Amino acid sequence: MRTSHRLLLRLYHDPGYDFSRVEIDYVDRGAPGDRSTVRGGRVVSLEPQYMEVDAGTHVACIPYHRIRRILYDGEVVWEHGHRQGDAGDG
Repeated sequence: MRTSHRLLLRLYHDPGYDFSRVEIDYVDRGAPGDRSTVRGGRVVSLEPQYMEVDAGTHVACIPYHRIRRILYDGEVVWEHGHRQGDAGDG
């Protein structure tokens, strides 16, 4: 099973994918339903332990363990706790 970090790196660096078409749903305490979504175009960097996201007024650090789902073109390619849907595998 691919980790969310490894999949995001693949989607970012592989020329076969357009990272702006990625959506990342993550736990965001205090947000409505404690969840937020960020589009790939707002991801500033993919660090080893967290991703940096342009939050408008500041750069937010989102640890990978908070990611719950990754979508590409609206289709789920990774979901926390699931073993299927790895983009680029198989």
